[in-house]
Amino acid sequence: MEHFAETATEKWNTLIRDLPGAHALQTSQWGAVKSRFGWEPHQLLWRGNTGEVTAAALVLQRRLSSSPFAPHLGVMYTPRGPLLDWQDPALVDQVLRDLEQFARKNNAIFIKIDPDLPLGFGVPGEATAKDHPIGLRVQQTLSDLGWTFSDEQIQFKNTVVIDLRQDKEAMLMRMKSKTRYNIRLAQRRGVTVRVGSLDDVNRLYRMYAHTAVRDDFLIRKEAYYQSVWRTFIAEGMAEPLIAEVEGQPVGAVVIFRFAGRAWYFYGMSLDEHREKMFNYRLQWEAMLHAKAAGCHAYDMWGAPDEFHKEDPLWGVYRFKGGFCGQVVRTLGAWDFPTRPLIYRLYNQILPRILGWMRKRGKTATQRRLNT
Repeated sequence: MEHFAETATEKWNTLIRDLPGAHALQTSQWGAVKSRFGWEPHQLLWRGNTGEVTAAALVLQRRLSSSPFAPHLGVMYTPRGPLLDWQDPALVDQVLRDLEQFARKNNAIFIKIDPDLPLGFGVPGEATAKDHPIGLRVQQTLSDLGWTFSDEQIQFKNTVVIDLRQDKEAMLMRMKSKTRYNIRLAQRRGVTVRVGSLDDVNRLYRMYAHTAVRDDFLIRKEAYYQSVWRTFIAEGMAEPLIAEVEGQPVGAVVIFRFAGRAWYFYGMSLDEHREKMFNYRLQWEAMLHAKAAGCHAYDMWGAPDEFHKEDPLWGVYRFKGGFCGQVVRTLGAWDFPTRPLIYRLYNQILPRILGWMRKRGKTATQRRLNT
């Protein structure tokens, strides 16, 4: 029988590093960043009878009400967690039930989880596609226990993962010929890539804001990215790579690393010199840097929910697909409503709030760029 308890320890990263699915978004650094923006981090551990850690979850809690006439309601989110051996049905059942009780105890309207657990691999309908029986079994368990697939998917449900365990030449030969060509073309046309530092964070944000306005996606205020990037770069857990042409930055990526895995969380580019294919060179260098740092997998972070041309991520997927990684289709985010009525009202109101935020956010980002 596992013993469950909330803890607060500086050794958190060490305790979770070897758990299945260990993720940068479950680290103490991520909890520290989110605590600066209205979230309270909780470190939850499950231990076996001999004291070994069998499961863990960094749970983020946000209070929604401070009225003295009503409970201090809030929401809970476990980004890319919980971490555990999903092949153990008894452990899965206990962790899910403990999370439900933890949410009730802390007056959460719901608790959201989105573990990095595959449901299948490959593009559905293609000959190489296959299901992952463990993920499918957990999906059924969640449904049986009263969890519901969330209308609010915070992270990308599907992704493309590159195996870094092959040598450099084998990695290149695995790619599509056009992708290999564009990597080499960028080098011939004078694209260089350097490792960035904390001194580059302001420049990174301006490029990211420019990208958001051009490609029409919502980003947060500058202080948020300053906090995320500075925290992880300072800890050696993130590395910015900056593409330059004749000494001028034209694009960048920020790669996060933890527990032998790397993630392409942030990418940004200017409009100049795009014909020089610097984005291909950036991705290749990111893979090589991750491999040199001891990572065995490079997660390109994001693939379509539905693999057809109408999906908003189809164009991005075509670019990533050229590197010929493995498509991984994960469980996605699931909610356990502890207050079902309020949960339904929350889900009705949230889309309107997000729509207003997107419209306001794009205008504000453009304003910051202009100043």
